[in-house]
Order: sequence, then structure tokens, then C-alpha cells
Amino acid sequence: MSAGPAHPLATAIRPLLDAVGAVPVAVDEARPEDLVLEWDGAPALAVRLPHLGSALDRLLAEMEQRFGGPLPGLARADKQRVVALLEERGAFTVRHGVETVAAALGVSRFTVYNYLNRERS
Repeated sequence: MSAGPAHPLATAIRPLLDAVGAVPVAVDEARPEDLVLEWDGAPALAVRLPHLGSALDRLLAEMEQRFGGPLPGLARADKQRVVALLEERGAFTVRHGVETVAAALGVSRFTVYNYLNRERS
């Protein structure tokens, strides 16, 4: 966004933008694909959403932060919990999601499928 004081809406939604990997953009710099948000009936700021391809990387980084370090070093129970959390967040709807998560955890695809099956039953 442009320099100057942040709009109260930008301040209020900052945690949401950070969580989804979106960035605020000045209304006059908005692209057609950006979402323009209004405040008191007037455009206040635009939001630029990230490309879907980066979503899984953000989720994996969030899991590393949440679990306190690199995912391959986690105990088996923690890896199972990571897989369960990622499934709740829709990580396995992304193409090659299982393969990407398996590589990030340092396990095989078969192991990730086992964790998913265990969680579903």
C-alpha cells in the first residue's frame, strides 16, 4: 500500500491477510483480479490474494512454526497431527499435495496415506 497512515480496515484485517498470504494494495493500484473492500460506502483498500500454488508452502511453514522446528525431525505422533491439521485446512485438495507433504515430513506417500486413513477412521 502507499505510504501514509494505514486505513483502520487494513489494520483490522492484517492478521487475516497474513494467515492467507494476501497483501493490501492501494485502491488506485488495484488490478481487476484484486478484491476492493469498502468502508462507510467508499473503497478503502484492495486485497491481492496469493496464487493457489503457494498455499501449501504457507501451510507447511505454519506447521513448522506451530510445532517448533523442521517437520522431518518431529515424532511420529506429531507428524500424524500435522497431517490431520493439513487435511482440515484442505492441503490434500491441491495437486500433488500428498507428495509435497510427504517430502516435507521426510516420510513416504504411503505413510501420509496411512496417517490420513487413521484420521478418517
